[in-house]
Amino acid sequence: MPRNDLIAPGDVWLVGAGPGDPDLLTRKAEKLIAAAEVVFYDALVGPGVVDLIPSSVERVSIGKRSGRHSKDQLTIDQMLVDASLAGRRIVRLKGGDPAMFARAAEEMSALRAIGARVRICPGVTAASAVAASAGVSLSLRGIARRVQFVTAHSRRGQALDLDWNALADPTSTLAVYMGRDAAPELSRALIAAGLPGSTPALITCDASLPQEQMLRTRLDLLPLVIESFAQDRPTLILIGKAVAQPDLTVVAGAVADNVMTH
Repeated sequence: MPRNDLIAPGDVWLVGAGPGDPDLLTRKAEKLIAAAEVVFYDALVGPGVVDLIPSSVERVSIGKRSGRHSKDQLTIDQMLVDASLAGRRIVRLKGGDPAMFARAAEEMSALRAIGARVRICPGVTAASAVAASAGVSLSLRGIARRVQFVTAHSRRGQALDLDWNALADPTSTLAVYMGRDAAPELSRALIAAGLPGSTPALITCDASLPQEQMLRTRLDLLPLVIESFAQDRPTLILIGKAVAQPDLTVVAGAVADNVMTH
C-alpha cells in the first residue's frame, strides 16, 4: 500500500511496539513504521523493533522509562503537535500496547486540540508476553475468574494510591506493571488486605527478549526475591493462583487423546 494511503500529512498513529521481540509486532504496526516520515519512540521499545525503522525515516528517541525520563510528557506532547502542524506523517512508537499505562490519553488530547487526526494501532502488552513465556494462562476456570491490571509507578516517596481490598482477590490474577521498586509495599498491603502470603508470584524482566529473566516466588517473599533484578530493567509481576499452574493446554490435549483411544 502506498505511503500516502496509510498516513496522511499531519496524521499521527500511536503504535504498540509490543514487549520487545520484533516478531511479536503486528503486521499493521510494521506497515505503519515503514510508511512514516518520522518515528518518535521511547526507551521501552525493543532494539529489534527500532531496527525495523527504515533508514529514510527520521528517528527521534524520547526516552521515557520509569525513573529516568529524558523528556517530560508536556515536551513530548509538544513535539508531536509541532510535527503534525508541519504536515509530517508521524508514528509514535510505544512499548507494549499504547492503551495500557502508556500516557496515550495525554498525547491524543494534545493532538486533537489542534485538530490533528490521531489513531491507535494496538500491540501485545507485557502481561500477555510474560504469561506466554511462562506457559500459564492469566485467567483460569475455577481458579482465576478475572484479571486486574495496575501500574505501581508513583511519585518518589509517595505511597501507591490503589484499592488494596479489590486487588487482594484470591480468585483473580493481578498484573503489576513497573512493580520492582514497589514490591515491599505491594507485598505488605496485599497481605494486610487479606491475600495469603503463600500466594504465587512471578517476576519477569525484559519479557520476550533474549535476556529475559523470570523467577517464581511467593507474595510474602516478593521484596526479598526481587532484589536480584536490576533496577533499570522493565519488570512485571504476576500475582495469583493461576501463576503456579502448569501449561494446561498440553494436559488437556493428553486427556483428549486418552479419551479418544479408550
